[in-house]
Amino acid sequence: MQSGQTTSERTFALLKSLGTLTLLLLAFPFSLSVVVGALLWSSLTSLFQKRRVQVEPKRILLTGAKMTKCLTLARSFHAAGHQVFMVETKKYWLSGNQFSNCVEALYTVPAPQHDAEGYIQGLLNIVKQEKIDMFIPVSSPVASYYDSLAKPALSPYCEVFAFDAETTKLLDNKFTFNQKAHSVGLSAPKTFLITNPEQVLNFDFAADGSQYILKSIAYDSINRLALLKLPCAPEKMAEYVHSLPISAENPWIMQEFLKGQEYCTHAVVRDGKLLLYACSKSCDFLVNYEHDYNPAILDWVTRFVKELNLTGQICLDFIQAEDGTVYPIECNPRTSTCITMFHDQPKVVADAYLSSSAQAPKEPVQPLPESKPTYWTFHELWRLLTKVKSWKDLQYRLGIIFNGVDPVFHPRDPLPFLGVNHWQIPLLILNNVRQLKGWERIDFNIGKLVQLGGD
Repeated sequence: MQSGQTTSERTFALLKSLGTLTLLLLAFPFSLSVVVGALLWSSLTSLFQKRRVQVEPKRILLTGAKMTKCLTLARSFHAAGHQVFMVETKKYWLSGNQFSNCVEALYTVPAPQHDAEGYIQGLLNIVKQEKIDMFIPVSSPVASYYDSLAKPALSPYCEVFAFDAETTKLLDNKFTFNQKAHSVGLSAPKTFLITNPEQVLNFDFAADGSQYILKSIAYDSINRLALLKLPCAPEKMAEYVHSLPISAENPWIMQEFLKGQEYCTHAVVRDGKLLLYACSKSCDFLVNYEHDYNPAILDWVTRFVKELNLTGQICLDFIQAEDGTVYPIECNPRTSTCITMFHDQPKVVADAYLSSSAQAPKEPVQPLPESKPTYWTFHELWRLLTKVKSWKDLQYRLGIIFNGVDPVFHPRDPLPFLGVNHWQIPLLILNNVRQLKGWERIDFNIGKLVQLGGD
């Protein structure tokens, strides 16, 4: 039972969970019919399809099996003739992506934040047992650093496509990343390290002249969603700042609030060279992706990864101001869900991850101009139920569905669609029901429940 919950809060959490399970159950016949139809079609047409035979197939180990971006990479390597193994923490043994016909096996390991040594040893055991050639972490926010910590242990047995621990720590920290961007001569917003709420309350906003928002340096699945612009009324500001868990042990940043269009990116880099790159305008809750050819952002990313001579995966979030200047607001040293925009270029993705910097093209591989945007079916269905207020709203929401593609569903690999939406998510909800725990929302993209203290 979640501590501090009142009876009414527990009752609401229970009703919310049961109501959601009922909706998923009602949708199950539709999902089942689509998946069965796809299986029949795939069986009939597979007689005329030839899978690419790789001369030197690699054995690839991917973490993050609960997430769509992991499934996208699995399909990419499989399409290129390689064998793919997935790994997740024990909480997500129920990953629906394990039912993909592109996956050889799913393994589980201890959660790294609770048992770092057990996590690393678990990865090492899998690498040895399956004779893995390449380890590619598709990390959750809390796991990125631990995947880098595992690099020295795994490197004698396979290639580890990840940054070293110090680089990951620098990039994942919103303050040190910001300072690094400034130090190499790139644009970045004004940012201050905050270890005590009084620093905010004593800050001379009038003399500074800018608005600011507060962000937790450590991943915070709940507080990251509530961004109050500062300064505001003194009483309101004091109440807000003191409500946040700011301390020397849990530092935050106060970052300049910039107006403009937000973007998210994903890059695959080797020896400081961009091999693969995707960029999308950001939207509410980041469950819609459509490639945007923004030269200013591409130039910023190209210069940054070259300056740091990076090898691995990096996703950067930007705001482009009205004058065209781009400002990085956050760096995540891990795979971005932007990778789903390559849903129609699977072999290109695999080749980018496996190629050397000497093979790097003059320009990085990007999603095709005709590539359909990506969305998640059950997010869109929920929006149809809750966001449509007019005929125009309905046309807009239906347009997203008819003009895009759900990256979980593939006509030749349909089982993950059933597994994620009607197995993985319902079991996670049932586990919360058992513990009388609430949750904020479902993230079908990441395959988890967003909740206080979540991963």
